[in-house]
Amino acid sequence: MPHTMSKAIPLQSGNPAQQARRDIRGGRHRGHTGGMAPGYVQGNLCILPADYAMEFAAFCQRNPKPCPLIGVGAPGDPGLATLGGDLDIRTDVPQYHVYRHGELTGEPYDIGDIWRDDLVSFVLGCSFSFEEALLEAGIPLSHMAGGENVAMYKTNIDTVPAGRFSGKMIVSMRHMTPADAIRAIQITSRFPQVHGAPVHIGLPEAIGIEDLEVPYAGARPQIKDNEIPVFWACGVTPQIAVAEAKPPLCITHKPGAMLITDLLNRDLAEP
Repeated sequence: MPHTMSKAIPLQSGNPAQQARRDIRGGRHRGHTGGMAPGYVQGNLCILPADYAMEFAAFCQRNPKPCPLIGVGAPGDPGLATLGGDLDIRTDVPQYHVYRHGELTGEPYDIGDIWRDDLVSFVLGCSFSFEEALLEAGIPLSHMAGGENVAMYKTNIDTVPAGRFSGKMIVSMRHMTPADAIRAIQITSRFPQVHGAPVHIGLPEAIGIEDLEVPYAGARPQIKDNEIPVFWACGVTPQIAVAEAKPPLCITHKPGAMLITDLLNRDLAEP
């Protein structure tokens, strides 16, 4: 089983992450969560029936760059105490994607009406954590400045199959000067639990991306002449694997609409 957090997190008065979840739960926030609850880890979500759970856990273990697992729920339990004392996976994501037999069938704001006793929640690390470190280092991120979701692309990079799960890797792209790209590699390599260092730099066609202006998800980027594209493994990758596995039910986050946890970004950084 991939490494996950093991200590339950208590409720804390004034905790920005818990306030953000309350706002999401109460319908006061919809859409992407970039910039919400600064300092706190956000996570990608994948919820599957129990008879698919071990295979998906193996898929995460074999593909730690796109699928860095930080939390797993018990079957039928909507809480994940190791990620937040009051967390309810049925209501605390701004918007969900519901897949049936690999096909997207709905985009609800809560999943209480389809929750089942055999569902297992998986939470994967998210690049929002290392983006905070990049910004602190003075590396500009244009999508953050514009309040937009980062551009994501489907590549020709194969993931390592596990049981019924397989497929191509999704990457997120940030464009920056070559000097900033070097610094970004150094910084993000310290965050393996939230995708770590880039998987590719420049030459998007080499990883099967034909047009940077047509992302798989996220906002269309505006790349300057002195900038190069830098690609990180992305936690939307499981949505491709789900399309291959075709489970009778799978629930994920809508890209960019993440689960905000009580974990701190600084605690994920390696020396």
